[in-house]
Amino acid sequence: MTDRAAAVHGVVADLEAESEQLDALVADLDDAGWATPTPAPGWTIAHQIAHLAWTDEVAAIAATDPDRFADLVTEALQNNPESYVDDAAEAGAGAPAEEILAGWRLARGKLADALRNVPPGVKIPWFGPPMSAASMATARLMETWAHGLDVADALGVTMLPSDRIRHVAHIGVRTRDFAYIVNGRTPPAEPFHYALTSPSGELWTWGPDDASDVIRGSALDFCQLVTQRRALADLDLEIVGHDALEWSGIAQCFAGPPGEGREPRGA
Repeated sequence: MTDRAAAVHGVVADLEAESEQLDALVADLDDAGWATPTPAPGWTIAHQIAHLAWTDEVAAIAATDPDRFADLVTEALQNNPESYVDDAAEAGAGAPAEEILAGWRLARGKLADALRNVPPGVKIPWFGPPMSAASMATARLMETWAHGLDVADALGVTMLPSDRIRHVAHIGVRTRDFAYIVNGRTPPAEPFHYALTSPSGELWTWGPDDASDVIRGSALDFCQLVTQRRALADLDLEIVGHDALEWSGIAQCFAGPPGEGREPRGA
């Protein structure tokens, strides 16, 4: 196995583990549990899992049948491009709980198999720029983890963090300029330095050590910031520099228009 293939298999294995951790939270819920509201306005736990099932299914199609995926994109643009994701979640959430869960399990299994078999150098089409298999797996892990936080919050439990969130942190770093652009702002010319402590205690760093703008602290809190699952006021992060402080107010590692973020938990 080449180094590139090994990297893809590694990220896919982490995606599978993240999905299994979330699966364990919802597998034994009754109908009332699936109807529990989550911090995402208008979304129950059923919406959260139905959304993951739909997105994993579409990603598997993109990785195996680009022409069919192109038809799905055309359909989305012709119908309601502003709400097709929410519409899919709403439609999926109306199914019986066991059907939602079975559909997600099937979709994520197909996606994992598809990503492992993407030929080296091939880019997977997506709603934004095309992605490598490793990037697609990383993006799916980020979204699975973020929606898992919403489910855990709804159930009043804590998801045990693991060093798999390094993938989420990496996307948060890589999407710095995207956050500016989607908010109609000009990204800073100079890179930031990020120094984040992993759940296992390892120090993860990105960017030049002598950067003027620095983000330090908990990797878990950083990931909650860039996925907009927690307000900055609730997080253990040290933000140094004007540009880094501005970015911390708009940080967003997921695609789409600017997110609304979350209110401080004590508000």
